[in-house]
Amino acid sequence: MSSVSIIIPTFNEEACLIRTLRQLALLSPPPQEIIVVDGGSEDETLLIAKSAFESFSSTAKILILQSCDRGRSVQMNYGAKQATGDILCFVHADTTVPDDLIALVDKTLADSTVACGGFISLMTGSQTTRWATSLHNYLKTYYAPLIFRPHLFFKGLRLLFGDQVMFCRRQDFWDCGGFDEALPIMEDGDLCRKIARKGRICMLNRVVQSSDRRVARWGALKANVIYLYIGFLWGIGVDAKFLKRFYEDIR
Repeated sequence: MSSVSIIIPTFNEEACLIRTLRQLALLSPPPQEIIVVDGGSEDETLLIAKSAFESFSSTAKILILQSCDRGRSVQMNYGAKQATGDILCFVHADTTVPDDLIALVDKTLADSTVACGGFISLMTGSQTTRWATSLHNYLKTYYAPLIFRPHLFFKGLRLLFGDQVMFCRRQDFWDCGGFDEALPIMEDGDLCRKIARKGRICMLNRVVQSSDRRVARWGALKANVIYLYIGFLWGIGVDAKFLKRFYEDIR
């Protein structure tokens, strides 16, 4: 079985991180290592990570790093540089994964025609599940590349996002240059476009759960309009730095 490094970028994630780390503690088989890369949190994120890992019974190696710069692309690249696993798996701090994650990742990438994979993301809150938004995000994995990059769609391009728990071979990741650190958002979609040159992108028929905090703050209608707006403009080539103004941080 291939070795898997899990990389978690964090910034002010005290409300979500403990749940994610508890889930990772249940993984069987365990990952080779879990790397938390913090972007300068001003809350209890780092203390929570250290406390959780001290009670961690897994055989996985634990690393808690502080990135010199904040930003998901920068932090995930920083973690990837420290990773020693054959496979990199990027997990957001507000996302929980199935306990057979490592076996699923390994089995998917055992197919040499697959370069990258992800899961179906179900957006949930404490009292609700965002079925409509989750369905749209599922469909967007297929329709966005079909509309904007049809020639690549038929070669296996799919558009995955960070809350879908993206994973790929470490060698392929760096061959493509990793995440573009100049992008404040859509770094995941950009990686999909680059890594599709290495092979197919596969969405597994398994679910991961992510926080609905952005939809809860904005409201379902506003959130989905913004998602569509940003996705369309990015698809036609609008600079992600311009699009970031519509996508405020929610903690």
